[in-house]
Amino acid sequence: MKIQPYILTALLIFLCFPMAARAADAADATRVAELKSLANRLKYQEGQIELPNGLATIRLTEGFRYLDPAGTETVLTGIWGNPSAGRRTLGMIVPAGFNPFGRDSWCVVVQFEEDGYVKDSDADSLNYTKLLKQMKESTREASAERVKNGYSPIELVGWATPPRYDKQTHKFYWAKELKFGDSEENTLNYNLRILGRRGILVLNVVSSMTQFPEVEKSTPEILAMVDFNSGHQYADYTPGTDKLATYGLAALVVGGIAAKTGLLKGIFLGLLAMKKFLIIGVIAVLALLKKLLGGRSAAQD
Repeated sequence: MKIQPYILTALLIFLCFPMAARAADAADATRVAELKSLANRLKYQEGQIELPNGLATIRLTEGFRYLDPAGTETVLTGIWGNPSAGRRTLGMIVPAGFNPFGRDSWCVVVQFEEDGYVKDSDADSLNYTKLLKQMKESTREASAERVKNGYSPIELVGWATPPRYDKQTHKFYWAKELKFGDSEENTLNYNLRILGRRGILVLNVVSSMTQFPEVEKSTPEILAMVDFNSGHQYADYTPGTDKLATYGLAALVVGGIAAKTGLLKGIFLGLLAMKKFLIIGVIAVLALLKKLLGGRSAAQD
């Protein structure tokens, strides 16, 4: 009896599929074990944290923990799969009980931009409604370029929290709601900034819109925990001696680094893409764990 070629091909696929599936499952299980091992080695700190070079102090409340720069890199790159891209952080603030595999996980990445003293003389004159309109237009233009290059479109939906600046503490925060492609859940781009003598403490929240209420509630507490040390504070600025930043508060909202180069649109796009990439990293890990652990989160093991 002659076996037709297509029947033979189907038979071979049928026989080989279980072996291929087992190999894929074994590879996935190995990867999950590696991720869990990385998470288990994270060393969370409590209490008072002194940042390098006497720059600033983080006084953690009972509801928060701290990961040093090495631990932060483990989470961002080792567990969530983001490229380091020369990223330099001062650590990460996380809620107590933080689980890098949890669906409700969020964190605050801390960095320092030594761009100089940022004048806040425009604080009372800024029109954030007009600024949002300009940012939406820039995002649409940048999104068109992304689509041409094969990437998903970006839409700046609006303010999740309008910019708020405290002239006494020189602390500034705002949040944008972003939509990437046909993603079912929008992305939260929450930014906290603390102005100092020689630059800015940059605190970026990595989260999705689902965690917005919790992040919004925690923002005043987080801002109160972090301060420049004496000698590095905003009031310590010496005119004519210290470096003066080439941008003001409005440019901070759009993207402070870009203000120095005139590439607001390009840098703004890059910041949005990186923020989304962080979220994609979390989702990828969660999907992998759900497949292998039957929908249970890592915290349930």
